[in-house]
Amino acid sequence: MQLLVDFLCRFGFGLALGLVLTPATLVPPGFFRVNCLVIMGLATLAALAAPGTGPAAGWILAAAAAVVAWMGSVAWLAGRVRVGQAACLAVAVALAAATWVAAPTGADAAPARLLSGAVVGLAVHAMLLGHWYLNAPGMRVEALVRMIDAALVAWGLALVLAAGGLVATGWPAADGSKTALALESLRWLAGLVGLPVLLWMSRETLRIPNTQSATGILYVACLAAIVGELAGQLLAAGA
Repeated sequence: MQLLVDFLCRFGFGLALGLVLTPATLVPPGFFRVNCLVIMGLATLAALAAPGTGPAAGWILAAAAAVVAWMGSVAWLAGRVRVGQAACLAVAVALAAATWVAAPTGADAAPARLLSGAVVGLAVHAMLLGHWYLNAPGMRVEALVRMIDAALVAWGLALVLAAGGLVATGWPAADGSKTALALESLRWLAGLVGLPVLLWMSRETLRIPNTQSATGILYVACLAAIVGELAGQLLAAGA
């Protein structure tokens, strides 16, 4: 259960970070409102599952993030852009703090967990933004390009961190068992090798431009990011 809470907090942080980085001048308020509700659901589930699995501060922060995310959705519905943006930033900070304090035993260091959440959250955020073009076909593709670039930056930092871990601990980075080797391989093949290829393919597709095809590729990129980061989380817990 503690691993689930950890992943939900990471994931919610990454999605909130994506909203903070999304320019409100290029994307309609409806996108922010809907995704605030998505984050509210993740934070609520984390808050409900957290009691008894770690420090009380973890579930309190997750619960606070859920409340603020709901308030943010109301602000975006009312067209209060600055209030909505402030709410998204507050949610990102609260879930970052929850990730920092509610780590399970054997987890990666807090900066590594936050970076993991950014990889997953930004990849999924880019896919959701690409899907929004079905609701707002006149939206400029620059917004989606920016989100893909942000996901690539997060991936690049995660790659440097993972490579440093291999140098420090060897391959695999846990106990050398077959399970550890399988998880390490999955993390690299899906999250650290496959993900950037898929993100780059999606970005190149936007040059046509074809947002539907780019979004389809981003669906696969989301799967690669989630599988890769979950493998890394399980590997750290096993260590």
